[in-house]
Amino acid sequence: MAIPLDILEKNLGITNISEILKIQPDDIIKNISLANNRANRKLQFQIERNIFIKDVLENSAKPDFNLKPKTIVFEYSSPNIAKPFHFGHLRSTMIGNFLSNLNKFLYNKVTRLNYLGDWGTQFGFIKVGIEELNYSKEDIKNSPLKLLYESYVYANKLSEKDSGVSERAKIEFNKLESGTPELLDIWKEYMGYTKDELEVMYRRLGVEFDEYYYESMYSANNIKDVIDKLQMKKVIRKDSDGKLIVSLDKKIVPIVKSDGSTLYITRDIAAAIDRFNKYKFDKMYYIVDNSQSEHFKTLKEMLYRLDLPWANRLHHVKFGRIRGMSTRKGNAVFLKDILDECREMVIQQQIASPTTKVPINDDETSDVLGVSCVIINDLKQRRQKDYEFAWDKILQVQGDTGIKLQYTHCRLHSLEENCGVKMPRQLVPEIIIEPEAINLIKLMAKFQDVLYETEEKFEACILVTYLFHLCNHISKCLKVLKIKGVDPDVGSQRLLLFVKAREVLHAGMSIVGLKPLTKM
Repeated sequence: MAIPLDILEKNLGITNISEILKIQPDDIIKNISLANNRANRKLQFQIERNIFIKDVLENSAKPDFNLKPKTIVFEYSSPNIAKPFHFGHLRSTMIGNFLSNLNKFLYNKVTRLNYLGDWGTQFGFIKVGIEELNYSKEDIKNSPLKLLYESYVYANKLSEKDSGVSERAKIEFNKLESGTPELLDIWKEYMGYTKDELEVMYRRLGVEFDEYYYESMYSANNIKDVIDKLQMKKVIRKDSDGKLIVSLDKKIVPIVKSDGSTLYITRDIAAAIDRFNKYKFDKMYYIVDNSQSEHFKTLKEMLYRLDLPWANRLHHVKFGRIRGMSTRKGNAVFLKDILDECREMVIQQQIASPTTKVPINDDETSDVLGVSCVIINDLKQRRQKDYEFAWDKILQVQGDTGIKLQYTHCRLHSLEENCGVKMPRQLVPEIIIEPEAINLIKLMAKFQDVLYETEEKFEACILVTYLFHLCNHISKCLKVLKIKGVDPDVGSQRLLLFVKAREVLHAGMSIVGLKPLTKM
């Protein structure tokens, strides 16, 4: 076990290590030495192997104690009802779900929020489109995401030829914003249908939310006190057109339109205040792509100007974009179409594979495998990097994909079920002597460190890369460490090693958002 000297100096205030080097070996620490080259200054502790093996196999899959748990809010996914669930939302969903899972595993108190975009002038266009296309409530109920989007697109196209359509849309939204009861009731009904359809997709992705928030909760009527406070503190002023604006970094940012309707930034200010009052969070993270950096900079500055002491607890977790994500026919589509296509392609692979263990028509297993491929293909990338979506890469059986993780987990589960050897009553570290086994144990010992580095850098790829390495070491051990046909005591100790390795793999897969399979 190595501890870098700069960690000792910065975190523990230890600048003189000569006293540490004088510590005499005992039953646990067999030797202490210093590696003091420029690139790698560290103290090295040689741990007694049997104690090390016992500790790793008993504890590596469990989280460490968290003596100072934090209250953390994550806002992620947050699709706009007027548009398809596009791939920026998909990345936000996968990264946000992973970060929430990780912090929950580390014993932080986590709240997962989905903030649905259901407000703004575009929703006047949806209302006009619904009327023009003559959609009934029943039509919307049966296919809300698709029909609301079609209504928006149709009304937009009409407005290109007829400026009166834009005026109608503006009037419709102003009616909503001013709180016309009949319109609000219809709108809430549509949003209920939309949430139900979204939750079907989220279940496929293995994603859950503790709360759904809607932009419409922060309409002009609902946030009058926030706007009054902004005016009272002279944060905003009225311009010659009647808009309420703020000057930030030599830029003019509108906060309220001249007709009194709110903007996205206004609603975000009110939402942040509302959430702090409700959750008293230590940190709140917005999982949103790189393009929104200025928006969140403005949001924090506005909160600072309101003299809110918790404004520095807000953080924007940025990410790059997925380029070229479409079906194989080249259509830009709703996420459901991508997931359906993944499932169908996995089924075709299963038909072609001689090692398939589940029925070919098992849609649930095929769906989990397809989703695993999409999630791992995304999370193995550096978070802020743009990347190309390529069908031929994400569904590879060979290589570092979601299928590799699921296959290794299934293989270990099958070994446990079918090896004919019972688990030992206790661990006997002296029996575990093969280099491949020791290397696997050393890698398992790094699981907690990997989790903390992953949390510190908000980089899922650190954990995903570790899981690929873990699978590679497990595969080497499966070739060398036979369980059948060997001394039963040796076989049972090896089985214990494989079970504990599967527990670490299972924990890691669950954190990144996969549903670990037992057969495929």
